[in-house]
Amino acid sequence: MAAPVVTSVSPNEGPAAGGTTVTVNGTGFTNVTSVRFGTKPAPSFTVTTVNGVTKLTAVTPSGTGTVNVTVTTTQGTSNQFVPFTYVSPVPTLSNLSPNQGSSSGGTSVTLTGSKLSGATGVLFGGVAAASFTVDSSTQITAVSPAHAAGPVNVTVTTPGGTSNALAFTYVAAPSITGLSPNQGSSSGGTSVTLTGTDFSGATGVLFGGVAAASFTVDSSTQITAVTPAHVAGPAAVTVTSPSGVSNPDDPNAFFFYAESPSLAALAPPSGPTAGGTTVTLSGSSLLGATAVLFDGAEAASFTVDSATQLTAVTPSHAPGVTQVTVTTPGGTSNPVDYVFLDAPALVSLAPDRGPAHTATVVTLTGDNLATTTSVQFDAVPASFTVVSPTQITTVVPTDTAGSVFVTVTTPAGTSNGLTYTRVAAPAV
Repeated sequence: MAAPVVTSVSPNEGPAAGGTTVTVNGTGFTNVTSVRFGTKPAPSFTVTTVNGVTKLTAVTPSGTGTVNVTVTTTQGTSNQFVPFTYVSPVPTLSNLSPNQGSSSGGTSVTLTGSKLSGATGVLFGGVAAASFTVDSSTQITAVSPAHAAGPVNVTVTTPGGTSNALAFTYVAAPSITGLSPNQGSSSGGTSVTLTGTDFSGATGVLFGGVAAASFTVDSSTQITAVTPAHVAGPAAVTVTSPSGVSNPDDPNAFFFYAESPSLAALAPPSGPTAGGTTVTLSGSSLLGATAVLFDGAEAASFTVDSATQLTAVTPSHAPGVTQVTVTTPGGTSNPVDYVFLDAPALVSLAPDRGPAHTATVVTLTGDNLATTTSVQFDAVPASFTVVSPTQITTVVPTDTAGSVFVTVTTPAGTSNGLTYTRVAAPAV
């Protein structure tokens, strides 16, 4: 008997995965021992004879390209070139999720479709994906490469060809151009307006890595955010959106947290209702003070001497105890008391004369005398006792005969003067 002869196969092409049932046409198919597609044997084959006609069918193994089909029998192996071509199916894309991402790349995109097995490339606008994984024949996960903002075509390539294209839109990452104000209290709560670009759809605002207490996207160029609590010092502000995260190193995107100011003392503790008294306030974290208030009334002026001291000039104010506070970018301090006093006024002296050579006790009557610090007969101080807000007793210093002016001084100023007359002793 002669060796087998193969004249044709039908069909003569099939998928690379194999599994195609092929009819092998020819002669000499008695005692067939194997059917090969290239170097690979068919996983199964069948020889049947019907009405004297022998029929050989075989199932293709996996393969690539065009291979020669041969049949081996006990009489030998066919030597004719009968081709079978492995054809890979063309992939098809049906969906991208998400279908947009940052122009800086790094977006994980799920591609769904069919015939995706064996993918050799995923392109975004002609640029290879940063990486991709074939999850199944219907799904690929790819990481987008960096690309200029705008829509691009996404395609998948397999041995079967290149898929249809689906659109993926690159969106510019948000950018911060300014913060107003750019400083506030370390306890948080400052309302800050962020200006910049590409804020639409923002999903987060961070201050030094801490989420804003709240934020509102006013427009694509403006966000209003409330600062969270944070340690004192500079904090990088970032905006996160579907297109990415703004640059944390942008010099326009730093918010400076300041410690809240604290007051420990105030001197002097009182002064006239007319204002104009220079007061020294001591405490901590006073740098950058923007206001000194006396019960809500602004100081006539103030100077920040250091982080622990500032000097303020009192405004005019009604008499009474007021609370003094200092405001800095770090917030408003605790209050300390300052007392506004009406200036003292004298109404009468009793007696209004006495011997020049003898100390005489005199009663001064008037108003606003409670905080008296001195009593003077002209420029000579006298001892005194405050009896009440309207009365003082004082001892007249001895001196030569004549008239002198008596005045009373308090933290609110010096009173009007009343005349006291020293009378000379009688001559003998």
